[in-house]
Amino acid sequence: MSLSLATAALPASVLRAPALAAAPEPRLKDFGNDPWWLIGGKVLAIFVFLVLTVLLSMWVERRVIGRMQLRVGPNRAGPFGLLQGLADGVKLALKEDIVPRQVDKVVFVLAPIVSAVPAFISFVIIPFGPTVSVFGHQTALQGTDLPVAVLLVLAMSSMGVYGIVLAGWSSMSPYSLLGGLRSSAQVISYEIAMGLSFVAVFLFAGSMSTSDIVAAQHDKWFVVLLFPSFIVYVITMMGESNRIPFDLPEGEGELVGGFHTEYSSLKFAMFFLAEYINLATLSALATTLFLGGWRAPAPISTVWAGANSGWWPVLWFLAKLWLFIFFFIWLRGSLPRVRYDQLMKLGWKVLMPFSLGWILLVSTIRALRNEGHDMRQIVIVAAVAAGIVLLVTVVWEVVRGGEGEKETAPGAGRDAVRDPAAGGFPVPPMDAPHYHGRAARPAEPSTIRTPPEEVTSGTH
Repeated sequence: MSLSLATAALPASVLRAPALAAAPEPRLKDFGNDPWWLIGGKVLAIFVFLVLTVLLSMWVERRVIGRMQLRVGPNRAGPFGLLQGLADGVKLALKEDIVPRQVDKVVFVLAPIVSAVPAFISFVIIPFGPTVSVFGHQTALQGTDLPVAVLLVLAMSSMGVYGIVLAGWSSMSPYSLLGGLRSSAQVISYEIAMGLSFVAVFLFAGSMSTSDIVAAQHDKWFVVLLFPSFIVYVITMMGESNRIPFDLPEGEGELVGGFHTEYSSLKFAMFFLAEYINLATLSALATTLFLGGWRAPAPISTVWAGANSGWWPVLWFLAKLWLFIFFFIWLRGSLPRVRYDQLMKLGWKVLMPFSLGWILLVSTIRALRNEGHDMRQIVIVAAVAAGIVLLVTVVWEVVRGGEGEKETAPGAGRDAVRDPAAGGFPVPPMDAPHYHGRAARPAEPSTIRTPPEEVTSGTH
């Protein structure tokens, strides 16, 4: 009672002091001024966060897919099986490290490192929250920021593919090599579409800095304004992560294990670690670019004034991050693996043309809005034009596919049998030389001799 009376006796200016003293949102110019101990603490915190996220993601994935498939999932290591990921890590560390005899040992050892290190670097530009006080020092809950921070994620993703390609090449195994080639082709096609989905975000935010992009979503998230870009990004991030339904580089049915067939022990664990860290990075990037970053959802932010200040935004960021991770896991337990030609066709013939057309549409709308034109008419005309283009594209694909099925070999009659492999991917003949380049062994003459009595009698 006395405390409430004392508070009521204070002037209004004093009561408003904490709100007025709240630190502003972090911007690009605010980075680079932290002391060395704070920078080291941020790097260590990000590293520990990623390792714990990997362990927890493995447990959540096994439990969720087990529930979807009417199984129990891990329930032995620790309470509710929570220590199963840690047990798997210890098991991989203690397993025998087998290196095949004919591999390129230097590249074979460096490939897992090249794959894992860029995965850690990408997360350093992800904002976890606003400016807070850490031991009396005002700093942003973010490792660092760059004028081209989003492009850093694309660059690190491209560098990680080098590890997969080099792992497949250095293993001297046809299955590993095919897995590496599939991964390079997949990343090239889907990374272009992913980069195009970012362009509309850059146009609306006016910056490639992640902190500026989050600040630009203070009133409305980009998932509402740029929903087509969000859909393209969600599809491409599944292709970037090499997970079902786009896990062709690891297709067990065709490639045994894919690019890491010959790896074991800690080297295999580093590929495993890189995959799950990329899963968290892609989810965090989707949260930052389209879901307002660390900002609270609309009902919470409108009712509670302090939802976007202090350490509370870390909670909203983690909730959005795990929502995307659960989406990845749900897709893995629901969808089958697509064919490789379907994967490439979706990337090159659907996602890229659609992204280019969407960028042109967004640029035109923003330019016309800046000139003072009526936005309602512009949106209606744009929607009609997009529908016509989509309809023409679908009709073209249907007509072209029907004509392709009617084609027959030139000069063939009505009863001619069509080659089922015609028009498909080139397949080496069964008697081709070994892939190492050694000449094929000539066919040996048959060692089975015909008895002379059968030759004379003609019974054979």
